[in-house]
Amino acid sequence: MSEQYTPPKVWTWDKENGGAWASLNRPIAGATHDKELPVGEHPFQLYSQGTPNGVKVTILLEELLAAGHDAEYDAWLIRIGKGDQFGSGFVEVNPNSKIPALVDRSGAEPIRVFESGAILMHLAEKFGAFLGAPEKRAEMLSWLFWQMGSAPYLGGGFGHFYAYAPYPMEYPINRFAMEVKRQLDVLDRHLAENRYMVGEDYTIADMAIWPWYGRTVHGASYDAGEFLDVKSYSNVLRWADELMERPAVQRGRIVNKTEEGALEERHAASDFDGLV
Repeated sequence: MSEQYTPPKVWTWDKENGGAWASLNRPIAGATHDKELPVGEHPFQLYSQGTPNGVKVTILLEELLAAGHDAEYDAWLIRIGKGDQFGSGFVEVNPNSKIPALVDRSGAEPIRVFESGAILMHLAEKFGAFLGAPEKRAEMLSWLFWQMGSAPYLGGGFGHFYAYAPYPMEYPINRFAMEVKRQLDVLDRHLAENRYMVGEDYTIADMAIWPWYGRTVHGASYDAGEFLDVKSYSNVLRWADELMERPAVQRGRIVNKTEEGALEERHAASDFDGLV
């Protein structure tokens, strides 16, 4: 690839454009193969992988169960690196072919829910839990949607150019690193005056933000902790450490992962025995 690039008048898809996801990403939607999704016995069927967006949902489900709600679920692994998200069954649940996707089978008719923020809202409203005080609902929603809008800079921008691009590129890495650090500073200033994202209320906003920015300040995102000087964000670290100590967070963070000490699938509370 050349550093000199002049965009054509009409862009066309080059399958050989390089990068870690070049063999999977396409400029069109729809299924690439027929594959039905499995269905377990519980009210909620989650199809996901343990990326930050997937972890948001498993943390909430584990928090709901810990709080005594009837939120039992089956978590099925969707291997995005192998293209499972383009199977016909998954595309029926999420036409955008992104994890996580949920099917709520607790009522008379199954309900599909896609986009992680929508899943969090659906479950929190269904059980009336982790939404915060009614008078602070707007604050909670603001932070939830802040995360949904800002995290692509980490996952789609900084992470891609820092870890997955064919070769290091100074301009995009600097551009996205600047934005990631600005977002961390936004969080750090806010958490200097608030225990959680909404004062003293632990909400789905915390559950949405922690897998992205908590993981970042713990140094796990793209092995870029030193590069981003994450230790300088002391308030974010304090908050991230506190959430990490929650048993439901410890359980939710290891679901739909393939590494040692994690769960590829989750179908019962006993699946965590000996792991957390």
